[in-house]
Amino acid sequence: MSPFHPIIYVRGYAMTASEIADAVSMPYMGFNLGATKVRQSWDGAIYKQVFESPMMRLMKDYGYTDAFSDGAEIDRDITGKTVIIYRYYDQADRDFGDGKPLSIPAAALQLRDLILNVRQHLCGDDEGLLAEFRVHLVAHSMGGLVCRCMLQNDGISSPPIRKMVDRVFTYATPHNGIEMAGINVPAFLGLWDINNFNRETMAGYLGLDGRPERVDSLDGKFDPDRFFCLVGTNQQDYGAAKGVSKWLAGKMSDGLVAIENATVQRAPRAFVYRSHSGPYGIVNSEDGYQNMVRFLFGDVRVDGVMEVESLPLPPSVEKAKKEDRRVRASYYFEATVSPRGARSFRLTERRRETFSAVLRKFDEMMKPKQAGLDSARSPVLFSTFLDSSKITVERGRTMVMTVELAVSATDYFIDGALWTEHRVEGEYLYRDTLTLKMTPAGDGWNLRYVTTDEQWSERSGSKAEQDGDNYLIPLSSKKGFSAQLRLSLRRRT
Repeated sequence: MSPFHPIIYVRGYAMTASEIADAVSMPYMGFNLGATKVRQSWDGAIYKQVFESPMMRLMKDYGYTDAFSDGAEIDRDITGKTVIIYRYYDQADRDFGDGKPLSIPAAALQLRDLILNVRQHLCGDDEGLLAEFRVHLVAHSMGGLVCRCMLQNDGISSPPIRKMVDRVFTYATPHNGIEMAGINVPAFLGLWDINNFNRETMAGYLGLDGRPERVDSLDGKFDPDRFFCLVGTNQQDYGAAKGVSKWLAGKMSDGLVAIENATVQRAPRAFVYRSHSGPYGIVNSEDGYQNMVRFLFGDVRVDGVMEVESLPLPPSVEKAKKEDRRVRASYYFEATVSPRGARSFRLTERRRETFSAVLRKFDEMMKPKQAGLDSARSPVLFSTFLDSSKITVERGRTMVMTVELAVSATDYFIDGALWTEHRVEGEYLYRDTLTLKMTPAGDGWNLRYVTTDEQWSERSGSKAEQDGDNYLIPLSSKKGFSAQLRLSLRRRT
């Protein structure tokens, strides 16, 4: 089946009347906004790169067109490569509607009807085409909640409707609500519909039973493998509400949505140093675009899990542990993934300095290794997608990507006598960059790797050990750290 299907873009939240008016005045609801500023590093240094916009790049790179014609929204022939803009805020503008924003269930209901309308335009009465019809949903912020409401609320959609949605890609969506100063926005805060991000309210329109503590589950209504969450980690460049939002959201956020609330359970996700919106925003970025097109159109998924085998301790900490004295510390697991030739973007970057690294407590790491995905000693580092169609005969059949890995400890605090404590400075336990070279070989892969911090990446490298459908790469340092990177390579159907 072709990976190309009509794309429906669902924009994010507009708070005030002026923001709604600005949204309604844009034909592409922000999907056409580009940027010429790219943050090179966390310290603020920037360089210039022209990113034309997701809409323009879909047109130039993949041959997509819009659905507008002679001023009408859907008036030309819809094809498998058409982008449709869902303009659910039009009703909130008095020129087009009654001036009242749609509720999320109402917006979800109209999204369902839009999907059926696109299906009719594309397929007509052809039963074969009707049965094969699929659409991609791409959404920013609250738009992702509109998509989830449509998919999960049994009063709005049904299994046949859900089957029409092939894949869902969300940018910076508050899948588990929004918190300000660590507190979930209250249900009674109806001003500007902010209570849409209250978890109790969300459970209602998402069709979740009871009053769950978290509302980031697809509840079995949609396959999480076909739902991607792109998470922003740049809090400092979000300028909404004159900076008040980023202050209340805190450092572990994109300036509005906390990192821990921006994903759906069991769904693939990536982390990029982008803010919720603005000149450094997550939608108008090369990072966001490359993740989107690889997820929608790519045919290979690569998941990376680090399985820790030996975790060395400084001598004084080791001595304290043997004496059963309490040690307080945490460990950071960092991972940055870039495909071959990517100078201006990364598919994912989880780093200490952007507060997005995987964090594990000392006590968790000292326990025996437990089975299970994302257990304490086996953190999931990344899920990324590649597109083998971009590999040409001239370049060969091999897909190449680099993975920067680091494991470090915070300072260790050791309890002593009479409420005293001893502090031991934390250090990096492991740090290296791997170049992965993946060549199809029958039903599997020939996966070779080079540790490029000490070798040239042009070397053929070592062959990864195969364990069933997984591939294992040993990791070690002179300090005594040892682990293995377990890679799962799967072709998508």
